[in-house]
Amino acid sequence: MSDFVNNFWSNYIAAGTVLSILGCMLLLWLTARKRVPSDADNTTGHVWDEDLREANNPLPMWWIGLFVLTIFFAVGYLVVFPGLGSFSGQANWSTRSEYDEDVAKATAALAPVYASYAGMTMEDIAREPKAMAIGERLFMNNCSQCHGSDARGSKGFPNLTDKDWLHGGTPEKIAESITKGRIGTMPPMAAAVGTQDDVKNLANYVLSLSGAPHDSVRAGLGKSKFTVCAACHGIGGVGNQAVGAPNLSDKIWLHGYGEAAIVQIVNAGRHSAMPAQEGRLTEAQIKLLASYVWGLSNPATGP
Repeated sequence: MSDFVNNFWSNYIAAGTVLSILGCMLLLWLTARKRVPSDADNTTGHVWDEDLREANNPLPMWWIGLFVLTIFFAVGYLVVFPGLGSFSGQANWSTRSEYDEDVAKATAALAPVYASYAGMTMEDIAREPKAMAIGERLFMNNCSQCHGSDARGSKGFPNLTDKDWLHGGTPEKIAESITKGRIGTMPPMAAAVGTQDDVKNLANYVLSLSGAPHDSVRAGLGKSKFTVCAACHGIGGVGNQAVGAPNLSDKIWLHGYGEAAIVQIVNAGRHSAMPAQEGRLTEAQIKLLASYVWGLSNPATGP
């Protein structure tokens, strides 16, 4: 209920719950008071299909007692547990508190496992099979939804198995990205570039930086327009990890390949976000996860 901006829905649910219980009580009371007249053969006089007669057999008392007990149980439940709008109940129970307790228990149980890696560098951890098994499970549970189960990413989600890093590929930088998250924003640049024909020329120049198929005439015309991009992507489009600007001179295209894709990005800009895992994962978990991710692009060599 805390997600609502006012108390209307909380009060609405509480009122509906109370009225439902009162309605059940009223229905039981009216049913108990009503007496249906019956004939000598204990039928009500209603006949269907010529010979189907309705017998006047009231509910047995034990059955009515179950209905009454259900009402008492509902009232008791609503006093102890949440159910009346924003009222948390006398037990102060919530799914969040139960989840936090389970997480705390699991963290305490796993603490000795993570403690064994506390004195190791992340490079050494990446060479430890048991640690990498834990890192893989952490990755599958927290990262694979975006980066894929094989960590090779997809359009808009970086490949973590190569050497192309937006913010740096050291274990420390990877841990920083996991902990704090990352925000990547490229504003629409079409107005600064010029006309749409200028944007196409620029797109072909960008393609030429990596040796991708392009129109050489347009690329030559677009080279001067790249000055508005060099502030972030650097001279020659080699990228800038300090601001997370991609390297445009390699053959890795995070948001799509080809003239049309580049034109669309220049015209509309691009915004990407990786959520921070701080608060969801412990420092020890982040260390093993960062070690695992680093190990994906730095596989062990030799025996």
